[in-house]
Amino acid sequence: MPETTEIPEATEIPGTTEILARLIAEPTLSRQPNLALLDYVEGLLVPAGARIERFAAPDGSRANLWATIGPDGPGGVILSGHSDVVPVTGQAWSSDPFTLTEKDGRLYGRGTADMKGFVASAIRAALLAAQGGLAVPLHLALSYDEEIGCIGVRALIGALAGRVDRPALCIIGEPTAMQIATGHKGKRALKACCHGVEGHSALAPKALNALHLGAEFILALEAEQARLRESGAQDPDYDIPYSTIHAGVMQGGTALNIVPNLCEIDFEIRNVAADDPARILADIRGAAAGITARHGNRFPTARIGVEEVSGYPGLDTPKDSAAVAWLRSLLGPDAGLIKVAFGTEGGLFDQTLGLPVLICGPGSMDQGHKPDEYVSLAQLAACDTMLASLVERLRSGNPGLGGLS
Repeated sequence: MPETTEIPEATEIPGTTEILARLIAEPTLSRQPNLALLDYVEGLLVPAGARIERFAAPDGSRANLWATIGPDGPGGVILSGHSDVVPVTGQAWSSDPFTLTEKDGRLYGRGTADMKGFVASAIRAALLAAQGGLAVPLHLALSYDEEIGCIGVRALIGALAGRVDRPALCIIGEPTAMQIATGHKGKRALKACCHGVEGHSALAPKALNALHLGAEFILALEAEQARLRESGAQDPDYDIPYSTIHAGVMQGGTALNIVPNLCEIDFEIRNVAADDPARILADIRGAAAGITARHGNRFPTARIGVEEVSGYPGLDTPKDSAAVAWLRSLLGPDAGLIKVAFGTEGGLFDQTLGLPVLICGPGSMDQGHKPDEYVSLAQLAACDTMLASLVERLRSGNPGLGGLS
């Protein structure tokens, strides 16, 4: 690969708010194209000398972007964020969600908190880094379809896994109010298909109602949740300190006078690190088999199948790790340590590449996914300050990354 081309010190770098306004203007909903946004990012980074790679979705409408600034070699830092945002349909916004609007020290727009605010700050940091002098590389990872299960980033991480020169640290910029998050629960999204036997509703006892099977299955999920709450692993760093099970969608039936033969239930498991999600799922499948066994004599075709739709591993970086100390040295000794309720691609970077991962970004997820989503100017400025310090550290002859674990 070619060496990074330095841009002159006098070259004007756009401000984070200016970059954010362009990112917000691109309505990059999950499953929708993000290529125009990536074109804009490349238009900033390529003239500055960044080396760019894209990893496209199978249909070519979306892609991940991987940008490298500085020398080739191991030991760099990844700034990771996602380009996609959740829909605004049905939400009552006070302003156009795809036009950045400033009011009372806040920047409003879809994705300002989750998480284009960090992406804008990271792009500006990459432009600063491209002015030269890095001892180790800075990488920007921008993924697609994170909001629906960290789908896109897997191709990018898979490509990195085959490379010799591994980065030393990954910082994911999800909103943490600029505190350091060391972990989040893992998630498995699942679908249960309950198969009964249809019939006329006037003769309902002669049929097996799939919705009734589904109701029994949900009761089994509630029983497993009670077990996890009472005797499962506990992690007091979370608001909900135990693994959770949640049924979000139940559907079935076509008409009131037909006993339905199919009911589908979408549910999820969010597990703390000490709980094995495969074991929880095995218990749920065992309960499903028990439900259909009770009906087996009369209805031998009855069954409840459970399939995994998507999922990602949890993250549990030790609080006393060198990575935490390194990031805290940029933020200051008062930077808090937390764990977050929402998921990220952090567990995938950790488990696939074997490098420490931390979450730190501007804003709060309390504002995410809501109408009038915002990030404060103060939070964005704090992120800019932290990333500027990071760039200066990477310019040091001894950036302190060698001992991270």
